[in-house]
Amino acid sequence: MAGYPCGPGQGQGGDYFKRRNYLETGRGICFPVIKSCVFGSEVKSVHQEDGSLPPRAEPTESSTARQVFKLLFCAAGLQVSYLTWGVLQERVMTRTYGATETDPGEKFKDSQFLVFMNRILAFTVAGLYCALTKQPRHGAPMYKYSFASLSNILSSWCQYEALKYISFPTQVLAKASKVIPVMMMGKLVSRKSYEYWEYLTAALISVGVSMFLLSSAPNRHVSTVTTFSGVVLLAGYIIFDSFTSNWQDALFTYKMSPVQMMFGVNVFSCLFTVGSLLEQGALLESLRFMARHSAFTAHAVLLSVCSACGQLFIFYTINQFGAAVFTIIMTLRQAFAILLSCLIYGHTVTVVGGLGVAVVFMALFLRVYARSRMKKRSKKLPPGETPVQKV
Repeated sequence: MAGYPCGPGQGQGGDYFKRRNYLETGRGICFPVIKSCVFGSEVKSVHQEDGSLPPRAEPTESSTARQVFKLLFCAAGLQVSYLTWGVLQERVMTRTYGATETDPGEKFKDSQFLVFMNRILAFTVAGLYCALTKQPRHGAPMYKYSFASLSNILSSWCQYEALKYISFPTQVLAKASKVIPVMMMGKLVSRKSYEYWEYLTAALISVGVSMFLLSSAPNRHVSTVTTFSGVVLLAGYIIFDSFTSNWQDALFTYKMSPVQMMFGVNVFSCLFTVGSLLEQGALLESLRFMARHSAFTAHAVLLSVCSACGQLFIFYTINQFGAAVFTIIMTLRQAFAILLSCLIYGHTVTVVGGLGVAVVFMALFLRVYARSRMKKRSKKLPPGETPVQKV
């Protein structure tokens, strides 16, 4: 893909091994490892021209009641997983452990350790799922997962660190407005064209976010005030997260399932994070913190469980009901997350700020509705006509 250090094709390492004709001349115990990491399996060139994912299940044979039950199951699973994850994330990063009347307690400071715990559990869950269920034959070179893995680690680290400088509702609202920089990048770099409703919803999101950020409450705690560091970390999260999704989209040109993608990315994530923790000496210190505070251990483990289960619910929901339904569920989750954070941790939202939140989510739902209408219309277009590209 343009703009990446190496696209879906072979990188510089792959070109070197091709020039050496390594596939025909390679021997020894290292040959299978190098072949898998650099070239993939024999089916590496078999791209999924029929779509990177199995066809979405249609409700032709299922009753309406069964489909409603599935939808409620998916919605409940996503809401419980990610709402719990959000509450625990804020608890771990902003509150102290071991506080008594004489001891103020201590905060956990190493976000990288939390990323490591999330990734090691996701790796285990994905590995067990792949081992117990039938999966497509894997064909992607293993080294390509490392790019998505590194950007995924950095985006997660930025997300955790940002909570040290900004409130959780601010972070959620900033993540909800990610469509704005994506549209700007598409316009400047890819020369994409957008429909009028895309500009309208982007403008509404900008207005809503501005209303929320500029509103002030007299009793707002100092630690929740948005700072420059928090803004920089949020920008880093958006940039790295956008790269991750685009790179994974390119990898899906190989024949693989989403769970295989989850497994491959988390293999490198575990290696990167544990290597960095050992190099900094932070792994032992984090384990000592866990030993001192059993409550932190429980929170960190539950945080990782919610993250891994949430990923599985994402794959299942998209497969069963498509991306539009999934987007609506996750948009509602963001609104509930803000409300839950305010109720549990006492964040104050003014009337103007509340209106700003309402404007943002109204724009997001309008965007989902307009996009679904455009997809229906594009199916009716005569041959040769193509709809405008969407974000």
